[in-house]
Amino acid sequence: MQFTEDHEHFRQSVRGTIEREIAPYVDEWEEAGAFPGHRLFKALGDAGLFGLEYDTAYGGQGADHSYTVVLGEELGRINCGGVPMAISVQTDMATPALHRFGSHELKERYLAPAARGEMIASIAVTEPDAGSDVAGLRTRAVRDGDEWVVNGTKLYITNGTQADWLCLLVRTSDEGGYRGMSQIVFPTDVPGFSVSRKLHKMGNWSSDTAELSFVDARVPVANTIGEIGRGFQQQMAQFQNERMIAAYMAIGSMTSALERTESYLRERQAFGKPLMANQHLQFRLAELRAEVDVLRHYNYACAEAYLRGEDTTQFATVAKLKVGRLARQVADTCIQFHGGVGYMEETWVSRYYRDARLISIGGGADEVMLRVLAGLWGYGSEG
Repeated sequence: MQFTEDHEHFRQSVRGTIEREIAPYVDEWEEAGAFPGHRLFKALGDAGLFGLEYDTAYGGQGADHSYTVVLGEELGRINCGGVPMAISVQTDMATPALHRFGSHELKERYLAPAARGEMIASIAVTEPDAGSDVAGLRTRAVRDGDEWVVNGTKLYITNGTQADWLCLLVRTSDEGGYRGMSQIVFPTDVPGFSVSRKLHKMGNWSSDTAELSFVDARVPVANTIGEIGRGFQQQMAQFQNERMIAAYMAIGSMTSALERTESYLRERQAFGKPLMANQHLQFRLAELRAEVDVLRHYNYACAEAYLRGEDTTQFATVAKLKVGRLARQVADTCIQFHGGVGYMEETWVSRYYRDARLISIGGGADEVMLRVLAGLWGYGSEG
């Protein structure tokens, strides 16, 4: 992938915005278990970090996907997992389907404010009995004239306590399995909607994650994104954006973690010399840096395919699987090489260890990625 001087200017702009608007407050937000979404998102919107690839008519930047790669890598360098995850929900998980398939009216009312950072968006797919198995979702929208009447529950919803609208996947017909689902823009000020509870997680503390309840909540049928009954297919396409941004961010976070660990090993003295003088530590870091570099360039190949308009399902699935597994190795090595201080809660490496574990679960667990790949490569044809 060819990065130009303009890409480098953009990278420095993103890094500067993060240093001003996020870095000084990460510890405070982690302790609070939430971040001020509307204030932060407005600042990021003003800096042009939302809607990079979206039409300028709807508040987007009109850039290509290569700038999303840069954004993802820089978001990954933030000193926590929660805030960048919340940002990526806005950029690449809750809004792509609306941009691709939504009506002009929906884009003007919901996409444009999200691109400006004036509204917070969230993606609502997972349910208590339907996470990896999206076909098993039960939340239902029944048509009553020109309205959908929504009943059900959504679980593990990022930005769930602060969202102004949801990209909501619901069942809109009696057809089972993958058929009969639709995506709906669901404003969270609708009567019958509530946040049942805020969830407390092992990591990613600064990201608000919620269980959501819908009891006879009414929204216009005109809020349907794209075709009624095509929601599953549209969501599958949106998942590819989610997995690509996750892979880009993971490269940024792993690179930063290894750099910080290298600095620590150069400074920390043991047995009369820096820890970095130990050849075993050198070799392990070199091995991990090599693997990160391989995946970085795999990401670039994925991005180039996306820029060519190709289906990136295989690329995105492999990338998501491999970065999740490598992040676990990197996190474990970093905490091991820090020793006792790494196990202390006040150190960055402890937070990274907790936060990195989600990559192999959220957005499709490793096992789901393997299931997708087995299907793509025809391994399941015998069963």
